[in-house]
Amino acid sequence: MKYKSTRGDVTNLTFEEALYTGYAEDGGILLPETIPKIDAKVLKSWASLSYVQLAKKIIPLYVSEDEIPSSMLNDLIDSAFSRFSVPEITPIKRLPDGLNVMELFHGPTWAFKDLALSCVGQFLQYFLSKRKKHLNILVGTSGDTGSAAIEAVRGQQWVDIVVLLPRGRCSQIQELQMTTVLDNNVHVYRVDGTSDDLDIPIKLCFQDHAFTKQHNLSSINSINWARIMVQTVHYIYAYLQMCPSCDDVVQIVVPTGACGNVTSGIIAREMGVPLEFVCAVTENDVVARTVKTGDYVIADHVIPTLAPAMDIQIPYNMERIWYVMSGGDCALIKKLMKEFEDTGSVTVPEEISEAVRTVIVDTFVASDDVVRQTMKRTWDSNEYLLCPHTAVGVGYHYYQMQRNPEDKKIRVVIATASVIKFEEALQSASIPYTRDPRVAQLFDIKQKYKDMNKDEDWLQMLRDKIEEIDKVRK
Repeated sequence: MKYKSTRGDVTNLTFEEALYTGYAEDGGILLPETIPKIDAKVLKSWASLSYVQLAKKIIPLYVSEDEIPSSMLNDLIDSAFSRFSVPEITPIKRLPDGLNVMELFHGPTWAFKDLALSCVGQFLQYFLSKRKKHLNILVGTSGDTGSAAIEAVRGQQWVDIVVLLPRGRCSQIQELQMTTVLDNNVHVYRVDGTSDDLDIPIKLCFQDHAFTKQHNLSSINSINWARIMVQTVHYIYAYLQMCPSCDDVVQIVVPTGACGNVTSGIIAREMGVPLEFVCAVTENDVVARTVKTGDYVIADHVIPTLAPAMDIQIPYNMERIWYVMSGGDCALIKKLMKEFEDTGSVTVPEEISEAVRTVIVDTFVASDDVVRQTMKRTWDSNEYLLCPHTAVGVGYHYYQMQRNPEDKKIRVVIATASVIKFEEALQSASIPYTRDPRVAQLFDIKQKYKDMNKDEDWLQMLRDKIEEIDKVRK
């Protein structure tokens, strides 16, 4: 299996090379040169597999035996999921009124990012220790990615990680999960801006190809292919849990920010799994607007909401989705993205928009009022707590029940994070709660971070930090 850029000028990369790559040198992001197909009979034969057993079927389709021997790959997968708190890894709660919630938050940092990043951390450790090579990982986070990325690599000999978080724009607990990590290879910055703002200096770092090569820069945001790859597993697992006979379509409602999660679902569909998707978003509705109209336009500002990890106006994985839906038309993707990067907007050709809408069959925009009402309704009806991001998706399910009570569609809502990280949202929804002891511990731990203020040169600060790290490591 080899990998290429969506823009066509970077090709024939190994999995190891893809693992180290953030943005490709041509500005694109990576995907497999070919997407493997799963035969219908094979898919059905996997219906009784556990999540981890299924991961051991899917991941080798993208990782060549000569890069990681199968026995070693299986060991890495076992290690990755050994710290999850439930044996099912991603259990599905089947609640009244046809509400099925797939819980992706039982990893070390209580968010779905742990599923992929636990594996990414194992892959990095395998290759880097083998090569005796040091890697600098640069991560921008809107909330959950930062802590999951830190947890995946903290204490590793061959990795340093620099994380930028939007100060005051994630929950207090999300921020503490990052700032209380004291390992020497973890470097956290609180940025006076939005998650889109902090992505700008990160992308500029990667666009300096000489600097990127000199300092072995990488990213494990959802730019990173390995994350997209591992996330295909939970979509295929969801399908098999909900439709083990493999004779129907399953609809998955995805709380959506940068579109990394739904991109993984689309890859799973391209592999032959009968899935369709609903992108549920906050009032930062660029994904909904783009899917419905084909107009990809940056809004004037980001609206802070109760679901901060989804407060994004540049969902960069749309580039991957357009690539897949265009049949891999690199010239078109390069043209579209150049126009977007030059002007802040682009209109996608209608045939591509139509193709996207056959996969992302609906969108849903949830205001904070809808989030509060959904959290309260689910608690009052079922004594089941939703995080605010998951509530955006469950809000769609309730909307569909009201609009079409006879709807018999098989539907699963992705639960992206544990509610214990979002006490502010519980208060806002008037839901009684007791602070989880794991959360309480965070408030007693020493913090380590630096601030990036409005009047400072964030790009230069990043470059200086990376150069400082390499001096120490040498």
